[in-house]
Amino acid sequence: MKKTIIAIITLALFSACKKEINPYTISKQNIGLLTDSTQVKDIDAIYTNDSIVKRIAGDEFIGGINDIEIYDKNGKLLLLLTPKQALDSTSTITTIKVVDPRFKTDKGLNTASTFADIKNNYTISSIQNTLRNVVVFVNDINGFFTIDKKELPAELRIDMNKKIEAVHIPDGAKIKHFMIGW
Repeated sequence: MKKTIIAIITLALFSACKKEINPYTISKQNIGLLTDSTQVKDIDAIYTNDSIVKRIAGDEFIGGINDIEIYDKNGKLLLLLTPKQALDSTSTITTIKVVDPRFKTDKGLNTASTFADIKNNYTISSIQNTLRNVVVFVNDINGFFTIDKKELPAELRIDMNKKIEAVHIPDGAKIKHFMIGW
């Protein structure tokens, strides 16, 4: 009788520990099954049902990074992965451009979100003013978002030296790019 109870408890614990990972969930250290320690050689196993396009730059000796594109079985671009080292299968991924809106954080943030969704759900670490975009950094998810300066008031679009703060960005400003950086 004791062995049966122990077996049932062990089975219950094993079942409780086995948690299925949502392939579209974005967190600080992973996007679905892709983690901050995933190596380039492991990508084929992770995305077995999808198409993987690895581009080779013309001249590997100049140190150009070769992005890896992940497409779903219908041909829709999901992610754009940038490895730390070009042409190194043991290299990890350093930057991920999230393209498909099915990829979401636990708070629902995705590529179709607005600036209000970012500021209402996460702490903004910093905002950087560039030539054509504003880059909003969120350390909580190792993410950064570009917002086109066309979304800003006219007086903030031209001057790259002007400090842009969260109050300057309209709530309805659309995310241009959603990036994760490990």
